[in-house]
Amino acid sequence: MAGEILLDAVERVALAGHEGKSGAGLERVRLADGRALVVKRFTPQSDLTLALTGGDVGWEHVLWHTGALARLPEGVGHAIVDTWVEDGTTVVAMRDLGHRVLTWGRHLSSAECRWALGRVAALHRAYLGHAPSGLAPLERVLALFAPRTMAPVDRERNPLVGLALRGWELFPDCVPADVADPVLALLDDLAPLARALAARPVTLAHGDLATVNMAFEEEKLVLLDWAMPCAAPGALDVARFVAGCSSVIEPSREEVLATYAHAAGPAYDEQAMRLALLAALVWLGWNKALDIVDNPDPAVRARERADLDWWVREARITLESGAL
Repeated sequence: MAGEILLDAVERVALAGHEGKSGAGLERVRLADGRALVVKRFTPQSDLTLALTGGDVGWEHVLWHTGALARLPEGVGHAIVDTWVEDGTTVVAMRDLGHRVLTWGRHLSSAECRWALGRVAALHRAYLGHAPSGLAPLERVLALFAPRTMAPVDRERNPLVGLALRGWELFPDCVPADVADPVLALLDDLAPLARALAARPVTLAHGDLATVNMAFEEEKLVLLDWAMPCAAPGALDVARFVAGCSSVIEPSREEVLATYAHAAGPAYDEQAMRLALLAALVWLGWNKALDIVDNPDPAVRARERADLDWWVREARITLESGAL
């Protein structure tokens, strides 16, 4: 029976202030046998990510019920124990991993990054050429923060919408025109970038690889929040990890890319990485421009300026290479 696991609940507490920003509701549930769960409930109307990626039910629900998560390689796990749909609302019950879930305050050493990237590479090898069907459309994943995607959304629904739109308004003033203009053009039409990525070797990509979507459970890397899994080169995950997490990890961007290339073996493709680095700027360039201009901390502004300069150089190489 759908939702049967919650019949034994003896305590339920709504969670506020969690790291997620999509709008999904969370509660912590304790069962009679002592097990602790985190339960997420969402619809396309309440969850911005699901709505913008075109899902009717949560992508975690799709992965679970197609058996895709059962194929995760040794050393890689997930936290889902059941998922079902109640009157159009997706419900995902997950093991409560507590302090093992990473936060933005948790900085990873070079050794920890190597450990995590080795397991991410194993995930990409396991599904190489055999990505599950029915995943989030790649073009929609790439376009998540694009102005044309965000503009129709009510800003009162989610404050992220207004931040992204302001960031893209600032972007041309922060980036040379030879890179800013092609990036803004891609934001209007991401089909060419999606096609170029899909033409490279593809696998199951998590879609939002970040430290806050990871838990370290003994020798297993548990990947959380499978909110936009897609069929794409594994490089897309790694580029997004570098774009979003460079400030909370010890190794340099170049060291992360080299570590993944070595660990991924046949799942690594240089042209896919070039495209993925461009895609990561298309994905998060707004945030970097926003921090450069609006962050009150001068140290953060300087850090993000240097970071954006690196991404601009990499994007320029890709654009000049003819990979797109």
